[in-house]
Amino acid sequence: MGRAGKALRQALTAYEISQNQLATTMGIGHANVSRWVNEVRDPGGETILEIREALQRMNPAAAEEFIRLYLNGGNDSSRSD
Repeated sequence: MGRAGKALRQALTAYEISQNQLATTMGIGHANVSRWVNEVRDPGGETILEIREALQRMNPAAAEEFIRLYLNGGNDSSRSD
């Protein structure tokens, strides 16, 4: 558990997006985002897509980073900057 949460936490931090901003953009309660970020609960497949869509509206680079980290299991070592 926590793969999506770890990726989300890293993307939110890197792009200075608050959990509250993401929750508002998604139209959900802050507690849901907090559970994901703190690896209490993993979002389901459809929710992963909703997170990506919300991040895309806020900052397209953050959405790409989230998916990249998620697919790599939250491992940041594959980044080629």
